[in-house]
Amino acid sequence: MKRILETEEAGLTRAWVIHPDIKDVKARRLASYALAEAVSLADALPGLEVAGSEVVPLPKVKAGTLFGTGKIAELKTRFHDAEVELVLIDGPVSPVQQRNLEKEWGVKILDRTGLILEIFSDRAATREGVLQVELAALSYQRTRLVRAWTHLERQRGGLGFVGGPGETQIEADRRAIDDAIVRIRRQLEKTVKTRELHRAARAKIPYPVVALVGYTNAGKSTLFNRLTGADVLVKDMLFATLDPTMRSVELPDGLEVIMSDTVGFISDLPTQLVAAFRATLEEVLSADLILHVRDISHSESEGQARDVRQIMADLGVDKDVPVLEVWNKCDQLDEDMLLSASNKADRNDALFLTSAVTGAGVDDLLDAVSTLLRAGSVTEVLDLGYADGKARAWLFGQEVVDSEEQTETGFKITVTWNATQKGQFEKL
Repeated sequence: MKRILETEEAGLTRAWVIHPDIKDVKARRLASYALAEAVSLADALPGLEVAGSEVVPLPKVKAGTLFGTGKIAELKTRFHDAEVELVLIDGPVSPVQQRNLEKEWGVKILDRTGLILEIFSDRAATREGVLQVELAALSYQRTRLVRAWTHLERQRGGLGFVGGPGETQIEADRRAIDDAIVRIRRQLEKTVKTRELHRAARAKIPYPVVALVGYTNAGKSTLFNRLTGADVLVKDMLFATLDPTMRSVELPDGLEVIMSDTVGFISDLPTQLVAAFRATLEEVLSADLILHVRDISHSESEGQARDVRQIMADLGVDKDVPVLEVWNKCDQLDEDMLLSASNKADRNDALFLTSAVTGAGVDDLLDAVSTLLRAGSVTEVLDLGYADGKARAWLFGQEVVDSEEQTETGFKITVTWNATQKGQFEKL
């Protein structure tokens, strides 16, 4: 996908953000929040200068133009006066609507999916991340070919068995995109195999996996850095982290775990990206414990939490995997809100009030992680033959051996291990 900003010669692109409010008046507060999030998305994309933003009430969606003629004329004047070059519409915009609005307003149009794709394209750092973005962008672009070639579509020849130049051009473009999609999928298959090898290598040292999930900009990466000593990019910006990062961490009681930081979730995540980035969230799907990090200082924290839970369900996260809620950014709460949040945390063993910036509450969280992971441990007695030296060495390497007794045929070993370690031992 050719990035919209690459078409600008120099300087910042002046943008205007619109949130079409197609709900009733009671939802206006939610619309205001949605607009603020859309502006944050725009701020997250380098090269943009947000010249203005507004909620546009939309009693009825117009099939060809989205908005009514009067609102289109009103907005056209506003965009002209503000010297706007790009309009970001926080919602789905059909190819026909996009073409008509661009013609009416004389500006470029980008809908919510296109904007998030732009951000992901700018941020993806790993080879797989770049390929996943390209795949999602091509899938998105394929549905919008009509935008560039509508003026030729009516030039059909003969009885319709042979397409005219417009149809030919569209089909040629579609074939080119389809070929590119096939090529990228083949490349992705190679990267997936590489990742599987890495996962297999980690499985030989089967530490429990603890995955951090949460709404974008909830403070996951800041918390991840504090827990692991890593230097993942931390910025007050949506989608500051795209590519998953993993680190081995030794908890205070000596238990070693693998901590995984993941891409932040967001409401109305484009379908193409849910599918494309499912592979990068594999660590969440295979996690032994999930830390759901919330920005408790955010006015829509509860709504964001619902979105995260829904996306985890859509991804197929096992409902039996334990989840701890981490109410982060408590340092940004006023005294009354902090007292209320503390009371709720005191009454809920699965809820922790933290500040990744100051470190408040982090020790209690780590203790709970250790307790929860060790709670799944069981003690068992294994009989190993003298020929099972590799398996015996593995057990000692995992530090799960409580005692060992030599027998006539080999060794009787008492171990205390978790389900992950037991599963890996059985595969040896």
